[in-house]
Amino acid sequence: MYYYRLGNIPPKRHTQFRQPDGSLYKEELVSSEGFSGIYSNLYHTYPPTRIKALKDPVKYGPTRINDYALRQTHLNTSKVATTGDDYLNARKVLLTNADCSISICSPRQRKMDYFYKNAEGDEVLYIHDGKGTLISPFGKLDLRQGDYIVIPRTVIYKLEFEEGPLRLLIIESSSPVETVKRYRNQLGQLMEHSPYCERDIRPPHELITDTRPGEYLLQIKKQGYLHQYIYDYSPLDLVGWDGFLWPYAFSIHDFEPITGRIHQPPPVHQTFQAHNFVICSFVPRLFDYHPQAIPAPYNHSNIDSDEVLYYAEGNFMSRRGIERGSFTLHPGGLPHGPHPGTVEKSIGVKETHELAVMIDTFRPLFLTSDSLEFLDANYPMSWTDPASGPFHEVNTP
Repeated sequence: MYYYRLGNIPPKRHTQFRQPDGSLYKEELVSSEGFSGIYSNLYHTYPPTRIKALKDPVKYGPTRINDYALRQTHLNTSKVATTGDDYLNARKVLLTNADCSISICSPRQRKMDYFYKNAEGDEVLYIHDGKGTLISPFGKLDLRQGDYIVIPRTVIYKLEFEEGPLRLLIIESSSPVETVKRYRNQLGQLMEHSPYCERDIRPPHELITDTRPGEYLLQIKKQGYLHQYIYDYSPLDLVGWDGFLWPYAFSIHDFEPITGRIHQPPPVHQTFQAHNFVICSFVPRLFDYHPQAIPAPYNHSNIDSDEVLYYAEGNFMSRRGIERGSFTLHPGGLPHGPHPGTVEKSIGVKETHELAVMIDTFRPLFLTSDSLEFLDANYPMSWTDPASGPFHEVNTP
């Protein structure tokens, strides 16, 4: 990210900065990679270290399926209305490995009555349906349909959503989620050929300073548990902050697609990077303009990555039987490509209006127990030519 500041801060770091009553504001350095990565300096009214009570931790996390067979997979989550009562128990992890987890989340409750901190992973929330606000010590951040919300680890936050359809895709990363390195110059600025720039990135816009005493629950996720901390003052007691580490929004609608005369490979759609996986955005765009171009993607064999597609809007010409809000997983070790008949049908098509989020991982993904209810048993046979006979049932684990 770029440097940003909000509220009141002293002229120099680590110097006296006094409150109206003469006492010192409490400075907090939030830093990554020890003291070598990006960081921000926060100025609290009360010490961020002081707690009122500790409650027993609550077990939290997915159950991984280790004996799922190697197969192309469709998770038909398109009909899901709600996945739980509140934000945390509504987060259903469907796919996971040591580097990332991929979840759906459609909570019934539209406001969180607690704060949440992920102490072991960065989070990316894709707002498929819904509108609301992320509230953190860094300020308010408006959330709109189509937004990616990037939340660095240890950022305390709560969410408030308006009434109406609500559907989130959540990607949790064990490493920092960053803009794409090949699109940055040596000083970190996004370059001219990048499909987005700093103007497209929305920082928090309004600082909330709440100094009222009370009882504030903070649930901290770490090592398979939610740790329950009670504070007697709100985490929103900041008067100011500055730095490079802060939550931000970037809309998929602001991603400018890169096109060419012939079919471009998926890396041109890359939006974010992390260790051992990438996040890509498929957006409305013109198709290839070579006179003999085939717009449908070619068959592809992943030899070292698993490919997940989350279908957001529109119809993908290469897939059939996939609805809005569903996932496909095409694992390394198997070829995948257009369904029968879709290649010829694509010839001459000039543009697409699809929206999808792709996650490519460089270590195998595992299904979870929560994913099994969405499993489409027929999908591995969906490349069979219908003229040669019906699809065959495939037993689920």
